[in-house]
Amino acid sequence: MKTGLGLTEDLSVDLAARRWRAWWRRANRHGRLTTMVLFLPPALLLFTIFVVIPIGEAGFLGFFKWNGYGEVTNFVGTQNYERLAGNRVFKSALVNTGLVIAVSLLVQLPLALGMALLLANKGPAAYIFRTIFFLPFILAEVATGLIWRFVYDGEFGLVSSIWGALGAEAPFVLAERGLAMYAILVVVVWKFFGFHMMLFIAGLQNIPRELIEAAQIDGASRWKVTFYVVLPLLKPTIMLSMFFAVLGSLQLFDLIMPLTGGGPSNSSQTIVTYLYQFGIVRLRIGFGSAVGVVLFFISLAFALAYRRNLFPHSAR
Repeated sequence: MKTGLGLTEDLSVDLAARRWRAWWRRANRHGRLTTMVLFLPPALLLFTIFVVIPIGEAGFLGFFKWNGYGEVTNFVGTQNYERLAGNRVFKSALVNTGLVIAVSLLVQLPLALGMALLLANKGPAAYIFRTIFFLPFILAEVATGLIWRFVYDGEFGLVSSIWGALGAEAPFVLAERGLAMYAILVVVVWKFFGFHMMLFIAGLQNIPRELIEAAQIDGASRWKVTFYVVLPLLKPTIMLSMFFAVLGSLQLFDLIMPLTGGGPSNSSQTIVTYLYQFGIVRLRIGFGSAVGVVLFFISLAFALAYRRNLFPHSAR
């Protein structure tokens, strides 16, 4: 026989269970909550293991002088960051990275957009040229660097043949401090503009044809249709392409190592090659971790600024 207190407890438990089931049905009306419960914990676990923990460890090691062996005990405070602030090569690496970003945004993307506008229409010739321009992107960065290193060779490469045909002595482009970085920029544009071109073509094919035909019927010229109809509708794709271009520029490493290795005299270092050469190769893991932290905050600042300035409504 149940007492009044036991009956009250049973009713409370039953009421709580009913409320829980009702809340679950409302929250899981379209199956979203079930999907989140099933897939979010594994994703968070992987994100924590491969992103959060390495970033935290790099932030920790940035305050130590450590060569990668033994225990981490030599605390130096902000000394690694102070060395970075006064390091001439690191400042040059920052400038070179900014130069890659500028060329990617001001040369590579307009070139890709122009080619996309020319090749957006379907046809055998368009397909052939799309494939030709996209092929460099398929090549691995290291293979691309090795190919272009031979092209720039002042004795046996394509540059040597061209200058020899003109009756002049070929320069060793990758060995000149004032030319090496510009030679790398040419390779960057050559390799990656096809990827952005395909992005723009995909965006152009999603624009309703009726809008373009309506503008043409109203008497708009081809240039006006492009500037007042096509480009505004292509803005999301352009923003995405800009995001990829900037992040790819911040991570530029694989192309530079086979081309110049950061030389000559560290004139073609970027942030990532600087991290590798002055941190990993020289076994200055604490100093390299400080460089990685700086790169992380640069990338984070760009991502936040990108979201706030280009998508102001979603940032609120």
